[in-house]
Amino acid sequence: MSVQERKERERAGRERLIVATARELAEQQGWDAVTTRRLAERIEYSQPVLYSHFRGKREIIGAVALEGAAEMAAALRAATSAATSAATFATTSAATSAETSAADGSRARVTALARAYLDFAARNPAVYDAMFQLDGGLAFAREDTPGPLKDAFAALLESLGEVAGDGVHPGLFTEVFWAALHGLATLTRAGRLPPEDAERRVELLVDRLAVI
Repeated sequence: MSVQERKERERAGRERLIVATARELAEQQGWDAVTTRRLAERIEYSQPVLYSHFRGKREIIGAVALEGAAEMAAALRAATSAATSAATFATTSAATSAETSAADGSRARVTALARAYLDFAARNPAVYDAMFQLDGGLAFAREDTPGPLKDAFAALLESLGEVAGDGVHPGLFTEVFWAALHGLATLTRAGRLPPEDAERRVELLVDRLAVI
């Protein structure tokens, strides 16, 4: 390994450490507790070293958001894939029509996607805030939107686009469904919605919005 390669690897390692530490601190104490001074102390590097990677807290929030978007996309795809497999197994074990089988598969995927989204938001509140509530300097819904954010939306679109209904743009429908999920996630976390009805809300959302 050349000296340059080693330096690049060390730099990438420091960057991952900074992001992981910021994320851990934010999940434990909230984003107000995340300062460059505290991060420098925790990772045992000087603040100038930290600033050589990120120009400030805003960029760190953006880095956490991109990491979270990649994780959310993976979680959504894993959930919908598992739901598809389960629905396929169920229909091959029973005498059902092809039309009923397709509808059952679509419902299972959309329901699994909604549950996975809400579960991710509940398990990673600080990361979720970095993605959708805080200013991380990231562009949304533009040509220069970072790849991980586009991919997270694509993970939603892959299942939601098929239940948009005739004459409805799949991307527009996905935006509306996503907005509903975001509202459920943030209102439940804020204590504005009783948690015991969480599953009924998911069922209602799928039944009323998805054309299955």
